[in-house]
Amino acid sequence: MKIVDVNDVSIEITKGDIANQPDIDAIVNAANAWLRTGGGVAGAIHRAAGVGLEEECRPLAPIRPGEAVITGAHNLPNRFVIHCLGPVFGTDKPSDKLLEECYRNALSICEEKGIVSVAFPAISTGAFGYPLEDATRTALKTVTEKAAGLEKVRIIRFVLFSEKDYKVFEKVTDEITLQS
Repeated sequence: MKIVDVNDVSIEITKGDIANQPDIDAIVNAANAWLRTGGGVAGAIHRAAGVGLEEECRPLAPIRPGEAVITGAHNLPNRFVIHCLGPVFGTDKPSDKLLEECYRNALSICEEKGIVSVAFPAISTGAFGYPLEDATRTALKTVTEKAAGLEKVRIIRFVLFSEKDYKVFEKVTDEITLQS
């Protein structure tokens, strides 16, 4: 695990399973517009949470790229799931601004709900085709900037499923840390 402190907020980078973060208050689902189970992150979260999650999501859908909504976590070891719809790269434009909005909106929900710790996947980098290094830069830049104004959130964790994703996040974290 790599940890960087920014304005009393710990930004953590780790390899693991987003649906198994028992020490985190809220996890973020890289959702589809209808907030249904799917592949990748959404599938893993919905399978672990059980059918109650999809039932709670139904009246909140559809959401647009950049939007975020919150539900309970059901059978997950967390209190909440924040569902963000990332942009489909090359289709939803401007992709970088919409991806920034995902992270900003999720962190705003955390502040509103008094959530102290939140875990994000690499939003939009799977089936939505966002280039990993570009998405990583956007994610880290956005949470680092937003950290300055956070009062309640103290831990922001990025949980990466593959070693490749972890290495890219680690590299970009080092670059961003060196620039600040």
